[in-house]
Amino acid sequence: MEVLDSFLDAMGHTPLVRLQRVARDVPGTVLGKLEMLNPGGSVKDRIGLRMIEAAERDGHLRPGGTIVEPTSGNTGHGLAIAAAIRGYRCIFVMPDKMSQEKVALLRAYGAEVVITPTAVAPESPESYYKVADRLTEEIPGAFQPNQYFNRENPKAHYETTGPEIWEQTEGRIDVLVAGVGTGGTITGIGRYLKERKPDVLIVGADPEGSLFSAPDEPARPYLVEGIGEDFWPETFDPSVVDRYVRVSDRNSFLWARRITREEGILVGGSSGTALFAALEVGRELGPDATIVVILPDTGRNYLSKLYSETWMRQYGFVEGPEVVAVREILGVKPGELPAVVAVGAHEKVRHAVDTLQQFNISQAPVTRDGGEDVTALVGSIQERDLLDRIFRDPDALQADVAEVMGPPLPLVEGDDPIEVAFDRLQSAPAVVVSHDGRTLGVLTRSDLLEFLAHSRRAQT
Repeated sequence: MEVLDSFLDAMGHTPLVRLQRVARDVPGTVLGKLEMLNPGGSVKDRIGLRMIEAAERDGHLRPGGTIVEPTSGNTGHGLAIAAAIRGYRCIFVMPDKMSQEKVALLRAYGAEVVITPTAVAPESPESYYKVADRLTEEIPGAFQPNQYFNRENPKAHYETTGPEIWEQTEGRIDVLVAGVGTGGTITGIGRYLKERKPDVLIVGADPEGSLFSAPDEPARPYLVEGIGEDFWPETFDPSVVDRYVRVSDRNSFLWARRITREEGILVGGSSGTALFAALEVGRELGPDATIVVILPDTGRNYLSKLYSETWMRQYGFVEGPEVVAVREILGVKPGELPAVVAVGAHEKVRHAVDTLQQFNISQAPVTRDGGEDVTALVGSIQERDLLDRIFRDPDALQADVAEVMGPPLPLVEGDDPIEVAFDRLQSAPAVVVSHDGRTLGVLTRSDLLEFLAHSRRAQT
C-alpha cells in the first residue's frame, strides 16, 4: 500500500504552476511554486522539522521538553505539527499585527501563544524576540530553534526546495523571486541555483518599511506578514540577492487577491509581494525567460484581513466610506489633560496612585526614564489592579511601580483607522497612540465612545 508513516512525510515536492492570467503582460513564463501545499500550509514546514531533528541530535531537545519560538505564525505551524507528533510542548511568541487565524491555528495544535507589541525596537524587552529569549531561559528543558539564527533554516532549502525547482524547470530557470524574512528561503535556494547556473538572477521582494531594500533608512511598521525585517538575521546571506524590488502593502494585498480570483490559488499577502516583484522584473525580460516565484503560504490565514472588504476599506486599500484616523479622536478629546499622563517605572506606587487621582484617570502607561519614545513604554498601571494589590498588601504602596505594573497598553498608529483602536479596546481599557515611534497620547474606551456619540449627533 502507498501510505505515509506520518503527516510530516507529505512535506516538500510542491508543484510549479504556470501563472497565465495575472502574468498576461509578461513576455516570458512565470511559474508559481505552491508552498501552501505543505502539511502546515506554508514554506516554513520545511524548516520546522529540520530544526527539531537537529536539536534532538545535538541533545538540546529531550523527551518532554518545551519548544519556544518567536514567529509570525507559519514557522510556528510547522513546529507545532512536528511537536504534536513527537510529544513536545510549544510556546510561540507573536507580534500583535498577526492575524487571529494564525493564533487560533497554533492553539488548535495545542500550542500556547504569547502576544507582544509590534511597534517596539528589536532590543526592547517587550519585543517578541526578547520575550521568547526570556521564556527560554526561565522554563526548564526549553529550547528555542530560533529561525533567525538556525543554520538548518537555509540548509533545508538548499537541500530540498532548490533541487526541486532545478529539476522541475530542467535547469531552465532564469530568475528566482522570493520574499525575504529570516532570509533562509532565498539564501538556501539561491545558493543551490547559483552553483548550477551562476547567471541566474535572484530577486528579493521586500515590503516598504523593511531595512533589506533600504538599509540606510529607519525601519518602520508595515502590514504584510512574515517578510521584511528591522534587523539582519544570521540566516540571511545578502550576497545571494542580486536585486530587490520594494513593494507597498497596497500592491501586496491587491495582487494576492488577484492571484486568488484570477488563478484560483488562495494565497497570503507575502505571495502578492513576491508576484508584484516577479511581474516588474519579468516585464524587462524577453519571451524566453523563465521566472519562478515562491508563493509561501495559504490565504486561509488571512480571511479576516486582506480577504475582508471591511479590513481593506479601513486601510484605504479599496474604495469605501471615508476613513477616520485615530489621531482625529485625540484632537477633539474634551478636558485639559496633558497629551500623555505616564508614571515612571521607578516611582513609588503611592505616587502613581496620586497621579491617577490628580488627573481623574483609571490607567496610565509606565515609562522607563520618562522617555517619549514608544520603546520607553515598559508597562501600565490600572486602578482596579492597584486596588486589589494594595487592599491585600498595604506595604505595596512603598514598592516601585515596576514591581506591580501590568503589560504595556496596546499600540496603535495615529494614522490607523478608528476600527483598529476599537478592535484593541475590546481587550484593553486604553491604547497608546503613536506616530513615527513617538507617543502622541492615550485613547480610552470612554474617549472613543464620546467621539462616536459626538459624531453621530453631528450627523443628525
